[in-house]
Amino acid sequence: QVQLVESGGGLVRPGGSLTLSCAASGNIFSISMYTMGWYRHAPGKERELVARISSGDVTTYADSVRGRFTCSRDNAKKTVYLQMNTLKPEDTAVYYCNLRIYNYNYWGQGTQVTVSS
Repeated sequence: QVQLVESGGGLVRPGGSLTLSCAASGNIFSISMYTMGWYRHAPGKERELVARISSGDVTTYADSVRGRFTCSRDNAKKTVYLQMNTLKPEDTAVYYCNLRIYNYNYWGQGTQVTVSS
C-alpha cells in the first residue's frame, strides 16, 4: 500500500503565498517514473486538476492558476510540492495530492487552504 500525506495548508490573506508538500511512503521504491498532480475541491464545485508534473518534470496548470502556482518534485525525498503565490479567495479549497500507477489512483487525505482577509 502507498500513502500520500499532504502538509502546509492553512489560512492566508489574499495576495499571500503558501507551499504545499506531498510525501509518498509505504510500498513504493520511487516516484520518479510517475506523473503526480494536485487537485482541489471546493464546496459546490467539482474536483479540478490544479497542476500536474510528469516524470520528465513537464508541468501542466489549470488556466486559473497558471503564472501563480509552481509544481515541482524531489524524487530523492519522494515528495511533490505546490508553491502558491498571489493567492485569491477563489483558491480556497481542500487540496489533494494524486499519484496514478497504471489503473489505480492514490490520494492523500487533503489539506485545507483558506484565503481570506
